[in-house]
Amino acid sequence: EEEGNKRAAEINANGGKALFIKGNVLDEKDMEKVRDITLEQFGRIDGLVNGAGGNMPQGVIQPDQDVFDMNIDGLRQVLDLNLMGTIIPTKIIGSAMAKQNGGSIVNISSILGMVASQNSPAYVAAKHAVVGLTKSAAVEYATKKIRINSIGPGYIDTPLLTNTLDQETIDAVANLHPMGRLGQASEVAELALFLNSNKASFITGAYYNVDGGYLAQ
Repeated sequence: EEEGNKRAAEINANGGKALFIKGNVLDEKDMEKVRDITLEQFGRIDGLVNGAGGNMPQGVIQPDQDVFDMNIDGLRQVLDLNLMGTIIPTKIIGSAMAKQNGGSIVNISSILGMVASQNSPAYVAAKHAVVGLTKSAAVEYATKKIRINSIGPGYIDTPLLTNTLDQETIDAVANLHPMGRLGQASEVAELALFLNSNKASFITGAYYNVDGGYLAQ
């Protein structure tokens, strides 16, 4: 909440218009609150980025567990966060877009929405599901002028990664990409901005990787 308010203040100070609303993407009432406050402040909702996600909740499922040994409570948490955390905002915010006859939704999947990774079965399953959801919803809502696409980031330099891994592991992860480095959050954001803009007016149901060449290997 503190970080969200800080970012909103920075945007407003630089001539933009931003509003931070605290909410849980797994709570329909929270998402209805986000929708209603946004409509009240801005009049319409043109773009949505579903960016909530993560893997292996602390104390529930550990990184070294495989598909035959995983904790079922951990599995449900990972699936809920990554899949239901995309479905619920899409349902609530998308309904407002349908009423205004237009909008764009970008779902953040992962490179693991296309390929496998050992010891992350729940996360891989959820991110594959996000890609499938994107395609299905895009086809359903194309005639309502709502475009829906997904992005598959590689390993990105964020606190979620850098605060949980030691430097040796971070270097090893960076070298998984042919470009030999971690991606930057801004590099993912640029694509999300493009897909939510009118410049992408004939693009829907697609998946785009931002991965420094990871999936080309």
